[in-house]
Amino acid sequence: MGVSKIDLDKLLSGDRRALSKAITLVESSRSDHRAAALELLEGASKANRQALRIGLSGTPGVGKSTFIESFGTYLTDQALKVAVLAVDPSSARTGGSILGDKTRMDRLSRNPNAFIRPSPSQSHLGGVARRTREAVAICEAAGFDVVLIETVGVGQSETIVSQISDLFLLLLAPAGGDELQGVKRGIMEIADMILVNKADGDLKATATRTCADYAGALRLLRSRPNDPDGFPMAMTVSAIEENGLSDAWDKINELISWRRAEGHFDHTRQSQVSFWFKEDIRQM
Repeated sequence: MGVSKIDLDKLLSGDRRALSKAITLVESSRSDHRAAALELLEGASKANRQALRIGLSGTPGVGKSTFIESFGTYLTDQALKVAVLAVDPSSARTGGSILGDKTRMDRLSRNPNAFIRPSPSQSHLGGVARRTREAVAICEAAGFDVVLIETVGVGQSETIVSQISDLFLLLLAPAGGDELQGVKRGIMEIADMILVNKADGDLKATATRTCADYAGALRLLRSRPNDPDGFPMAMTVSAIEENGLSDAWDKINELISWRRAEGHFDHTRQSQVSFWFKEDIRQM
């Protein structure tokens, strides 16, 4: 089966080979592949399947790959299918961190209910994000329940991923006041939940204090109509000890359920469609 010849029925059944080839197809910049990709995406959209799309970013050294593996494994233990994708504008030069992370996420990469995909090798952020958005649609068609979209780059990549995801998680390490000042206001403004990782061992008390500091900062920075009482919020987790993962998942579901009931979820999805339509026109 060539890359431009994807069996839609196999993709919809969750066939891994068809899934990998389908994502390769939508990532391709060849004109003949592009036409086939658009045809495939149109067919996949008719399945009308939706996954929960979670954007995820974190500071260097925060233990992001360990968190993704622990959280992804927790979700598969709840009988959910999980896909991990990445947005990395530097991937054309560096190969993308998730390429290395895939080897470090050995347990999750071997899990039959998980799928990890290195980021597309394009240097233009808009191009990477556009292909990632289409890869999300492919994963949804293949029957995945949750898609984790990791941002590897800095700055604008988090803003772009917020236009692909249903909610945004910011993973931070235990820190003091100086480090708190260093967290960019822009990413704080799009984060729905801050997870302070490494809340274990000698760092547990520091993580608790850091969490309280971030919670206070969030209250000062944010007041949006699509945030219920208590959100945005900060909480501690330990990816290594696998503590706090179920609490984080409960809070994610609480937020999404509220947004669905209030109409914010569908409104956000519609706004994202409009955003990308305008982006596609701008790139012509």
